[in-house]
Amino acid sequence: MHATAVILEGPKKIGLRQVSLTAPSAEDVVVRVRYSGISTGTEKLFWSGQMPPFPGMGYPLVPGYESAGEVISAPKNGEFSVGDHIFVPGANCYGDLRGLFGGASSMLITSPDRAVRIDPNIGAEGALLALAATAYHALAGHDLPDLIVGHGVFGRLLARLTLALGGPAPTVWEVNPARITGADGYRVSNADEDPRRDYRCIYDASGVAAILDTMIARLARGGEIVLAGFYPDDLKFAFPPAFMREARLRIAAEWTRDDLVATRDLIDAGRLSLSGLITHQKPATEAEAAYPLAFEDGSCLKMILNWETAT
Repeated sequence: MHATAVILEGPKKIGLRQVSLTAPSAEDVVVRVRYSGISTGTEKLFWSGQMPPFPGMGYPLVPGYESAGEVISAPKNGEFSVGDHIFVPGANCYGDLRGLFGGASSMLITSPDRAVRIDPNIGAEGALLALAATAYHALAGHDLPDLIVGHGVFGRLLARLTLALGGPAPTVWEVNPARITGADGYRVSNADEDPRRDYRCIYDASGVAAILDTMIARLARGGEIVLAGFYPDDLKFAFPPAFMREARLRIAAEWTRDDLVATRDLIDAGRLSLSGLITHQKPATEAEAAYPLAFEDGSCLKMILNWETAT
């Protein structure tokens, strides 16, 4: 079995090529991918060569952990049937190629317990489920934010989910003029325009380590900062201001399958919208141009690769 996949050979060396897939077991599902997303967080770090040492990392690899497609083979009497539309957070089915993520491929093979059924009418937005579930994982069961730093896709999802989970409208900070617009039910401003210094819970969606001191300075006493991004640089902060505020830090890791299901259910119930988050979409055959654009163009919130014409 063969597929067309994006291959990252090394920093900034990316392209498409035919790959051999590991033969599926009787328990696996085979998925024809329709859409895959490009992550401007972890994938950008792999692409740029800035990814800190991480289990399973190395080149060459198949990137991508945001894939939506159709089941073309499934176990009998299993959870999925041929024709079901599912979200898959990547796969490791490429032989000698590393599949640390493994979702940017025209076809993939995976265990059913990694997949989640989605509405067939959701289209390319189905590829956003992992990012939405990451935001849900950071929020669910914890204090909701009254300030979110960063108005990219992840920051927008944090804000939308805060409202969906019954929280008051948060303030969102953003420095990129191209990303100021698009708020729905909350306010976006610049930190310099915001006089507040009593935020009880701040979520960082920027991934910028240097902003930690700025966030601490805006906390109320006993307030919490949630590090929801991924940080390639060492995190450090001035201790006295944090001490005076009795600041708390929490790190939010990646989603679980339960988070995927809960987020999917919020979408299906109409409580969470993924509309307006995909700003760019290209055929997978143009992957070599799509990745730099996704990472370097500030107007690109989310790039989606369309695999329907790839063979």
